[in-house]
Amino acid sequence: MKIAYVLNTYPQPSHSFIRRELHALERQGFSITRLAMRPADVPLVDPGDQAEAERTDYVLAQGIWTLFGALLRRGVQHPGALLRGLGRAWRLGAQAEGLSARLRHLVYLAEAAHVLARCEAEDITHIHAHFGTNAAAVAHLCHAMGGPGYSFTVHGPEEFDAPRALSLGDKIAAARFTVGVSSFGRSQLCRWVGHDIWPKIHVIHCGIEYSRFTDVLPTPENEPLRLVSIGRFVEQKGQMILIPAMQKLCAKHPDSMLHLIGDGPLRPEIEAGIAAAGLSKNVKLTGWLDEKDIRAELDAAHALLMPSFAEGLPMVVMEAMAAARPVVATYIAGTPELVRPGETGWLVPAGDPDALAQAASELAEMSHENRVGMGDAARHRVLARHDVDTEAAKLAHLIQSHQTG
Repeated sequence: MKIAYVLNTYPQPSHSFIRRELHALERQGFSITRLAMRPADVPLVDPGDQAEAERTDYVLAQGIWTLFGALLRRGVQHPGALLRGLGRAWRLGAQAEGLSARLRHLVYLAEAAHVLARCEAEDITHIHAHFGTNAAAVAHLCHAMGGPGYSFTVHGPEEFDAPRALSLGDKIAAARFTVGVSSFGRSQLCRWVGHDIWPKIHVIHCGIEYSRFTDVLPTPENEPLRLVSIGRFVEQKGQMILIPAMQKLCAKHPDSMLHLIGDGPLRPEIEAGIAAAGLSKNVKLTGWLDEKDIRAELDAAHALLMPSFAEGLPMVVMEAMAAARPVVATYIAGTPELVRPGETGWLVPAGDPDALAQAASELAEMSHENRVGMGDAARHRVLARHDVDTEAAKLAHLIQSHQTG
C-alpha cells in the first residue's frame, strides 16, 4: 500500500518518533513517500536522521514558481477543484486572522498542489501528517482539491495553544481520522468538534524500539547523584526552572550533577543563569547528541529530570523508562498517564523549583535497591504501553480501514 507522510520540518533531532513510526509501517509492508516542506535548520548528528534526510523530498526546494505552476495546472485541468481549494485556503487563513495568514495559506495551497501531483503520479491512496499545524493544512487542502484522504497525529502543545487559529476543528472534521498521542491529547481534540466526530479521534502512542533497549545497564551505585534532562531549549520545556531547583538540591547534596542535552534559542539565557547561580561545576550543557550518546548519558544517570511547562507526551520520558531509569517530571498533559508517583518516578507541579528539588533530593537519599526497583517498574510499564510495532499496527489498521473514506 502506497501512502505519503506530509511533514513540516523533517527530520529533526527531537522528532525521532516520526522516523521510528515510518520504519515500523515499512516493516508492515507500506511504501511511504516522505514529503517535507523544508529540511532541518540544525545540524543532524544522528546517522538515522541523516539517512532519513536522504530519503525525503523537500517541497519548498522546488521553488515558489514551480509550486504555483502546479496550482495553475490543477486549475486548468480541474477548475472546480481549484475553486474548492481556494475557498478552503481562504477559510483557514481567515480563522488565523490577518492578511499575512491568508497569503500564507495560499502558499500552503500551492504546496498542496505539488503534493497532489506527486500522489497522482505515484498512486498514493492516503496521506498522514504529523502535528496539526501547516503539514495538516497542506494535507487538508490537497484533499479539498481532489487528493487522497488524510489523517494526522496531534502531539501538542502548540496545537492546544491555538486551536482556532490552526482551524483544528475543520481539519479534524474533514480527516478520515485523527490521532492523539495520549488520552489527554484526545480530550483536547474532542473540544473542537461535535460529539458525532469523536469516534474518528483515536489514541496511538509514540513508540520505542524494543531492540534498542535489550541491553539495559543497572542503575549506577556510585554517588553523587547524576541527573539528565533532554529537550530543545525553548520556553515550554522549562529548563530555566532547573537552575533554582539545582541550587536548592546542591545546598543539600553539593556534588549533584545535571547534564542538559539539547540546544535552542534559550541556550544563552540558560548558560548565563547557570553561571550567575554558581552552578558551572554542577550543570553541563552537551548540545544535541545522537541516539547512541543519549543512551550513554541515560545509562550513566540515576534519573531523568523533565521540568516541562507544556507537553504532549515526551518521548524522552519513554526512553528513560525503557532504560530502567526513574523519572522526575511535571504533572502536565499526558505525562501522568505514563509516570506513576512512587512507582516509576515523581510528578511535581509545573513551575515549582522547590518541588523539583525535593523530588531530586528524595532520589539522592533513596537506597540503591529502591532506585533499581523503581527503574525496573518504569521499564516494565513503558515496554507494555509503547512498543513502536504495536502502535504502528494500530495506525496501519486505521489507514487500511478508511480507504473508502
